[in-house]
Amino acid sequence: MTHIWLRAEQRPNEDRTGLTPEGAADLIARGFRLTVEDSRTRIIPLDAYRAAGAEVAPEASWPDAPQDAIVFGLKELPEDGTPLRHRHIMFGHAFKGQPAGRILLERFREGGGTLYDLEYLLDDTGRRVAAFGYWAGFAGAAVALKCWLAQQDGGICGPVSSYPNRDALTGELRGALQSAKSTPRAIVIGALGRVGTGASDLCTEMGMQVTKWDKDETASGGPFPEIARHEIFLNAILAMPGTPVFVPADLPGQPRDLTVIGDIACDPTSDFSPIKVYDRTTTWDAPALRVHDAPPLDVTAIDNLPSLLPLESSQDYAAQLLPSLQTLDALDAGVWGRAKAIFDRHMEDLA
Repeated sequence: MTHIWLRAEQRPNEDRTGLTPEGAADLIARGFRLTVEDSRTRIIPLDAYRAAGAEVAPEASWPDAPQDAIVFGLKELPEDGTPLRHRHIMFGHAFKGQPAGRILLERFREGGGTLYDLEYLLDDTGRRVAAFGYWAGFAGAAVALKCWLAQQDGGICGPVSSYPNRDALTGELRGALQSAKSTPRAIVIGALGRVGTGASDLCTEMGMQVTKWDKDETASGGPFPEIARHEIFLNAILAMPGTPVFVPADLPGQPRDLTVIGDIACDPTSDFSPIKVYDRTTTWDAPALRVHDAPPLDVTAIDNLPSLLPLESSQDYAAQLLPSLQTLDALDAGVWGRAKAIFDRHMEDLA
């Protein structure tokens, strides 16, 4: 019997989950054993999992889980250096040369465990089977709008926190916009993808004029003066070789309407970053980084945006992922076999 251990998230500001009680009931009905850790932060109450038939374990008890358990969570594990002996499903951030990623892989090597990275669960066409992209875009656009609203009062956006649901977020924004003297215009680059669709939907719901660009509109390679003629720019394009520069380093000092950049893709340290006016991510406590004062230009680039809306993002992601979880009893095949091959290849590179 395959044993899935749903751990509590231990990263601050992380209320999401990759498995809903409905999914738990489905897996149990299929013969899986499921243990769910208690959690002070998970958006879905523990009692709902208990009612679905799951066993319950104390929060953060996964290191003592049975050796054959597959430990499932979303975000990073505590960086305490302990060897990892289990099979883990999570976002490891370990396969793109990240310094912390190498340390994580060394912990797996020392403990004999395996990482099935959620980012690398791919179907037979190479497409990710589950992603949080839509809600990253939706929440990223919301935070960018918050930054613009703060500027209208002569300030800078203060701390943000999660919302119980999307209606609570959009209701707050709608009320704030009613007090503003105008409504900002936004341009979304990468508008046809999951992230860009979410960003565009938030802007449309707020009654904003939205310019939607994708590959065709950026094929020239730039420059793109149109970006500076919008109050808000939302980037939904990952940094990679060949990505055009959308915001050059000298733009802050040029004539512009642009006052807020929402870098939803959030990769400022990459050599291929299309936004050259900032060099670090922002946080929930300080979501806006001011890169120019008069007129203001703020950048917001939070790396766990879907956590702003943990309920909807969890429900959406869990529904996408469930068909793959249903095949966990065949770890050597399909998405799991492909993920294991990627892990094995990177473990070989450690030598």
